[in-house]
Amino acid sequence: MRIVQIAPYYAPAYPFGGVVAALEGLATALAERGHEITILTTDALDFERRNPVLEESLKGVKVIRVRNLSHPLRAKLNLSSPIGFGKALKRLYANFQPQVIHTHELRTVENLFLGNTPCPVILSPHGTLTYEAGRVGFKRAWDRLLGPRLARRFAHMVALTEAEASESRDLWARWGIPFPGVDIIPNGVSSAFPDQIRQIKSKTDMRTRLGLGDGVIVLFVGRLHERKGLGLLIPAFARATQNFPDARLMIVGPDAGFRPAAEALASAEGVESKVIFTGMLTGDDRLAALAAGDVFALPAVGEGLSMAALEAMAAHLPLIVTPGCNLPQIENRGAGLLVERAITPLAHALERLIADSAQRETMGANALAWMRQQFTWESVAALVEKLYQAVCISS
Repeated sequence: MRIVQIAPYYAPAYPFGGVVAALEGLATALAERGHEITILTTDALDFERRNPVLEESLKGVKVIRVRNLSHPLRAKLNLSSPIGFGKALKRLYANFQPQVIHTHELRTVENLFLGNTPCPVILSPHGTLTYEAGRVGFKRAWDRLLGPRLARRFAHMVALTEAEASESRDLWARWGIPFPGVDIIPNGVSSAFPDQIRQIKSKTDMRTRLGLGDGVIVLFVGRLHERKGLGLLIPAFARATQNFPDARLMIVGPDAGFRPAAEALASAEGVESKVIFTGMLTGDDRLAALAAGDVFALPAVGEGLSMAALEAMAAHLPLIVTPGCNLPQIENRGAGLLVERAITPLAHALERLIADSAQRETMGANALAWMRQQFTWESVAALVEKLYQAVCISS
């Protein structure tokens, strides 16, 4: 099939969050299944830089980037200002002749250019529908002014979880718009990812490089944003490790405004020497961080389906997550602990897993098995392909 994927950012713009990695994984897996994939996106690279390469092929996927009129608007306010996006889309209609368009996130300027498309349009919100994910004022204004008109353009929805499917139905009901239907299809991880982590473990020792010692490492991976829960995780770690002085908290991810507060909190809690901020890691360094970890913790709210959590599962790590991470089956699967988003329950969960290496091993093995069963890009791409075909037939 000829498929166009639309998003405000694409690889290697990883600082903008898990949507970038999710879209890259899906597009690459679809290309490997023999589909022609074109990504239409902007030149956003990170919070300070643009990507100067406006057209290239990445892992069998054609990527077309248009310039943002204002990069600070994109980086600081999370709002695109793409120049020539409509013209680029029309050229794709004429020359590429897509059979389906799949757009990622709802409230984006890119979606306003869809107009009268010659093929069905599918929407993946990626956990951004809920107001809990931030930008509440912007979302309310968008939904009031643009939501109903934009909602009519979508032939079908892809939700990451049942919770997101329910949010979609509720939002369309508030708008008084007929709901287009939804399939629940999760994010994924490459089936090769666990082997890559095992291989990196023998090549790179993150513990030695960062002077982490031999104690248990609690790993956090994500943007350093208030909603990710570092304001709870750091004091919980301080309480949980009073009897485990060798334990460390490794915080991996780009600063989205919360790092100064997190560093101050670590100092106030008396654990500044035990909390290590690595900044954003990619490639082998990211694999090495996952290989070094013993427990993964993400007390976030407003997640769709965390790519970082899925990668931690692939790394054979037990998880400590909150309900906002949308992994409600985690305890039934024996893959980790689901806890209330508060300091005390987080501290109890951390202490429990830090103290029990056998439980960490069992939960980590269960997490890896769960990932291989349900969260590989190969299986996800097969489900998306089936959906594309069904939507095209019914349109």
